[in-house]
Amino acid sequence: MQRDVLLIAEMIDVAKRAHDLVADVDLGSLSTDRDRREALLWNFTVLGEAASQVDQSLKDHFPEIPWAQPVRLRNRIVHGYWSIDLEIIHTTALDLLPAVVAQLLDVLAALEAEDHDSHWGDTDGGQ
Repeated sequence: MQRDVLLIAEMIDVAKRAHDLVADVDLGSLSTDRDRREALLWNFTVLGEAASQVDQSLKDHFPEIPWAQPVRLRNRIVHGYWSIDLEIIHTTALDLLPAVVAQLLDVLAALEAEDHDSHWGDTDGGQ
């Protein structure tokens, strides 16, 4: 479970970063700012890679999270770089990621509460 906590925390971090990269940038500016564009794509790549490694039982427990979408986007970026629609990337980062971050924060809180309960709630000394 600790691995999933780390993966979810990483997903939150890179999703926030991706959103921040486009928060005050229009599509035209993004298309001409290579460094920002590459940073955005990198954050989406990390988001998808982390999502792909989250344990399936956790994904099943939180079906409201769109686990497959970041993985598909990551694969598109990595394997079809020349065919990426920058408008979709911009819109996704700007409009969709804040809701995903909120969902992932709920998952993280649930995992941390479960971890806390399983370690600190043990009154028989682990026997």
